[in-house]
Amino acid sequence: MNKEKAERLPIVGVIGPSKFTCSKEVYDFGIDLGMLIAKLNVHLVCGGMEGIMESVCMGFISIKKRKGLSMGITPYDKRGAANPYCEIVIPSGIGVSRNAIIVNTSDVLVAVAGGAGTLSEIAFAWQKNKHVICYDAYDGWAKTLGDTQLDSRRRKLLHKASTLLEIKQLILEFTGKIN
Repeated sequence: MNKEKAERLPIVGVIGPSKFTCSKEVYDFGIDLGMLIAKLNVHLVCGGMEGIMESVCMGFISIKKRKGLSMGITPYDKRGAANPYCEIVIPSGIGVSRNAIIVNTSDVLVAVAGGAGTLSEIAFAWQKNKHVICYDAYDGWAKTLGDTQLDSRRRKLLHKASTLLEIKQLILEFTGKIN
């Protein structure tokens, strides 16, 4: 039996608005963000539904030469509910409680815009001591919370980013791909 360890790629989570609150600008940005993440040879995880979750997966799988896979952890109990760009679908069947699973699965998260669901994911990330890169170009919790401290127990977990290059640099830093 071969005892070599398989390489485990880092997992980048993307959180943000669903189809109900996702503007065209945010959706289009999600495609660019997904392509950037794919080029870093990491896995992608998101909530697996529409809105930015769909666009980030679409951009991710458009990069053919990549090591990672796109994963969606949906709130429903059927795989067919996921967007068509999720290569791995995990139907949690636990509704919005799946937000905690998305955070637990991620090594680092990128938050874009976002309402109450994104806020809950940021709060879970804070409690789990995970870094969240908060893209500040669009209104929402990501813009509001970038570079803030939610309470006195932890520091420097929410990081403001204003460009894709800044997002890339922070992902590389927090996944240990660079020092």
